[in-house]
Amino acid sequence: MAHIVILGAGIGGMSAAYEMQENIRPNDKVTVISSNDNFSFTPSNPWVAVNWRTKEDIQFPIAPYFERKNIGFISTPAKRVHPEKNQVELNDGRFIDYDYLMITTGPKLAFEEVEGLGPGHHTHSICTTEHAVEAGKDWDSFVKDPGPIVCGAAPMASCFGPAYEFAFIMDTDLRKRKIRNKVPITFVTSEPYIGHLGLGGVGDSKGLLESAMRERHIKWITNAKVTKVEAGKMFVAEHDEGGNLKKEHELPFKYGMILPAFKGVDAVFGIEGLANPRGFILIDEYQRNPKYHNIYSAGVCVAIPPVEATPVPTGAPKTGYMIETMVTAAVHNIRNVLDGKDPDQKATWNAICLADFGDTGAAFVALPQIPPRNVNWYKEGKWVHLAKVAFEKYFLRKMKKGTTEPLYEKYVLGTLGIKKLK
Repeated sequence: MAHIVILGAGIGGMSAAYEMQENIRPNDKVTVISSNDNFSFTPSNPWVAVNWRTKEDIQFPIAPYFERKNIGFISTPAKRVHPEKNQVELNDGRFIDYDYLMITTGPKLAFEEVEGLGPGHHTHSICTTEHAVEAGKDWDSFVKDPGPIVCGAAPMASCFGPAYEFAFIMDTDLRKRKIRNKVPITFVTSEPYIGHLGLGGVGDSKGLLESAMRERHIKWITNAKVTKVEAGKMFVAEHDEGGNLKKEHELPFKYGMILPAFKGVDAVFGIEGLANPRGFILIDEYQRNPKYHNIYSAGVCVAIPPVEATPVPTGAPKTGYMIETMVTAAVHNIRNVLDGKDPDQKATWNAICLADFGDTGAAFVALPQIPPRNVNWYKEGKWVHLAKVAFEKYFLRKMKKGTTEPLYEKYVLGTLGIKKLK
């Protein structure tokens, strides 16, 4: 009998739990450890932050759905992974033994790297549903007494899409309220150009997103470091292509949302051989840690290099499709090892994104994610917005049923008219 423990219950962890349970032997056991009682569909957070959704619309309790599938569930945060002892220490003092561990925690949000950044300070976040709910409360107050907005991403951020989405969604909401003329919006990003997305651009994403922002009268500053945030004022250092300081900005704002840099979670941070200096999990081509061969990882918490060096540091995103394929590879490799075989499954590191612009949107496909690419494709239109709304409902419905289908491949690729990416 083997005990497979999955650490984290986001999109990667939930998918891993269902797929692992379907692939274990009769006497094996799967247990999920999570710091949250509920699953949240993170891609909907920008809608929550302008009150187009409530948290109840995009969340459901994990325990009853796992119970139906005979998956163990512990809703207590992990304090520390002890790989030499094959144990996970919990915040309540318990130690959970494992034979195999899959780490799918997502990131730690490194707000502390910029003074005054983040919830509880002077800017909002849409990285978690709880943060988005708080942002929505402030949005209600903001629209009654509007002013300047600053939106964007800090240095070392590695998921830029939600920042663009939120800027466009705010613009759409303000236009619907007929108060857009009262709200200057500035987009601040560590990317070297608009549409870089941490991917070196996808198709003509630069031209597409620049045009969309001009059309909506959103100004931007690229190669930007947010250095400090005070109440109503953001300090931004703009750099040139060589990384040299070009200009310093003091941006007034009444509503701010800046995506922070990502790090690994405290439970794994600083464990030599398991995590890199930023705390991301080191993996080989089979999603397996090179030092601890009974530890696998998938999702945002894995260490992958930036697509390219940029004047201001940027990270590489891990999109839903990529996470889905990482999970499947890790699950099947664990089963291979249980059967006395060598791991042989590899993830498909392609980037696929449906980006909502509030009342329209854009779809991007980068195959593979790291250039040079076989496919470098994008399309835009109102259909993308409608497709993302439909995907939210589809994903939540399927996840409640405990599906092991590749949802991004089945729905998103189907929507884009692509049969399969190889």
